[in-house]
Amino acid sequence: MNLHEYQAKAVLREYGLTTPRGVVITSADQCPAAAAELGGLPLVAKAQIHAGGRGKSGGVKLCRTQDDLAAAANTLLGSRLVTYQNAPDGQPVKQLLIEETLNIARELYLSITVDRAAERIGLVASSAGGMEIEEVARAQPEKILREWVNPITGLMDYQGRNLAFGLGLAGEQVGAFVKLVKTLYRVFLEKDLALLEINPLIVTADGRIVPLDCKMSVEANALYRQKTLAAIADASQVDPKEAEALAHEVNYIALSGNIGCMVNGAGLAMATMDLIKLSGGMPANFLDVGGGATAATVARAFKIILADPNVKAVLINIFGGIMRCDIIAQGVIDAVKDVGITLPVVVRLEGTNVELGRKMLADAVAELGLPIVASSDLNEAARQAVQATGENS
Repeated sequence: MNLHEYQAKAVLREYGLTTPRGVVITSADQCPAAAAELGGLPLVAKAQIHAGGRGKSGGVKLCRTQDDLAAAANTLLGSRLVTYQNAPDGQPVKQLLIEETLNIARELYLSITVDRAAERIGLVASSAGGMEIEEVARAQPEKILREWVNPITGLMDYQGRNLAFGLGLAGEQVGAFVKLVKTLYRVFLEKDLALLEINPLIVTADGRIVPLDCKMSVEANALYRQKTLAAIADASQVDPKEAEALAHEVNYIALSGNIGCMVNGAGLAMATMDLIKLSGGMPANFLDVGGGATAATVARAFKIILADPNVKAVLINIFGGIMRCDIIAQGVIDAVKDVGITLPVVVRLEGTNVELGRKMLADAVAELGLPIVASSDLNEAARQAVQATGENS
């Protein structure tokens, strides 16, 4: 679960960290009061969406006059801001963070995340702040600094100093940086974060180190014990289909293709999407119904897939172990009848009760004329799904 910038900065302030003073507004009428509260202009207006790249997409505007501020609010509020991270549809802008400006001497990068390869929490820092860190890593890998935290000892002061020296900090800035990093590490642990990113982390003209921007992602599996954070989730930033899937405990991620996928097991789902690509098609989603789904769960998942107007065919690939093939078959039949679908549905079943499941599908096709095509071979099923869209290469 992602937090907005203003929400993430509020968390930082809970831990005693200093951030730029800011006010959140939801309409242009609130601009004069926000400017007065912050001590006047110039100010910065920042669109609050769950995506990076706002600055390059017009989502961060320097406002030197009240007219500038009102224009920024009127332009951004109610719009959909498209960045390189959320293209092509973008995300709705419902709030602006109006912040004081600071005199910036340097822009740095700092993040904390889980490094699965190292099996440790990792800190990443760079002197190239304000840029996409992926591009820095590709073009200037020497500017990427890393420290991994031993879970027994925790983050050590010397690790913070290593990063500080690598960033070219000196004097009192080193101690301030070490204190900042240790506090951020505490935030990361206590708030069950999957990512804490400060970009840019600025050094002001008077030598202060200040988080100018902040991105936080909370581990979804820990939300049950982070109720305060879960309560401020902004559902408008999430694909409606993904939100519905989450509510029904279905693992769904929307993609840009036109072949809907329903699979049990994340690995099998990835393999299924790979085969669709190899067959010349594009998957419209990742969907894992899990090992213990019921017929009702399958029907609900089916409806979520069909809510995507880009879907022109559906590929269902189930290996029956804990989940029996007859349950999947019944869920598919119920969903197709309930929705009144006319799109082709390719179903590949293997495993427990597979013969019964296939018979149920065959009977449904014969008796009800449902648009279901049964397949026993996964490669063939992928090809059939691609062919059914009429757009295979």
